[in-house]
Amino acid sequence: MNLVTRCPTCGTAFRAQREQLAAHFGTVRCGKCGSVFNGVAALVEEGTERLSMDPSPQLGLFDPSLRPPQPAGRDDAALPEFLAEERASRPRAWLWLILSVVALVALAAQLYRFRSEAIVWLPELRPALEAACRAAGCTVPLPRRPELLRIVSSDMHDDPGRQVLVLHALLRNLGRFPQQFPDLELALTDAGKVVARRVLRPAEYLDARAAPRLMQNGLEAGGEESLRVHLDAKVVRASGYELCIYPNDCLKQAEQ
Repeated sequence: MNLVTRCPTCGTAFRAQREQLAAHFGTVRCGKCGSVFNGVAALVEEGTERLSMDPSPQLGLFDPSLRPPQPAGRDDAALPEFLAEERASRPRAWLWLILSVVALVALAAQLYRFRSEAIVWLPELRPALEAACRAAGCTVPLPRRPELLRIVSSDMHDDPGRQVLVLHALLRNLGRFPQQFPDLELALTDAGKVVARRVLRPAEYLDARAAPRLMQNGLEAGGEESLRVHLDAKVVRASGYELCIYPNDCLKQAEQ
């Protein structure tokens, strides 16, 4: 069934289909003068009046060639509201995209800078960070948290045949993540006085054959590792010793 709608601006009447008027809630553009109006509200009864043979109002809404010329700077003035909003939203979408990219880059930079600390708080991140660093040509250093390490036992005895002192100790990691082996401070004492002091690096107290692997993998979460150090007994005379994790535990012992 044909319906007739009339442009309220120029008075031109058009035949229209129901589907045309239903689109965009009845909003149409006059094919004669280019005015935008509600075709449903402008319906009239078809009588003996002469109807325009111009394109239907629905076609006029989307055909740029049928639009009247617009003043400069007024491109959006004649657009229906829903089209104007769509055009205005495009710059906002680009702005949000740029801001999202900047935020992702900033997050990646922070993760790179504090990648060791990130593993402390979330150990499950380590595989993903290592994979990303392999692609970027970087490494993920093991965390270093000496306050979570303990010397659970130690012992020193003479080896008369070799004239050396042998130090044995057991190191434990209380953290939920693997971490670097610490530096240890060994002080030799005699009659309660310190006669020699030395900081031992991991390569000096770990087994020489296993040291490269252990230093690469670190002391595993909740794990223990034994250590042994040989000292020349001819260099200094000592009757006792003190062993601490450097510098944290050593500072605490000094304050007591």
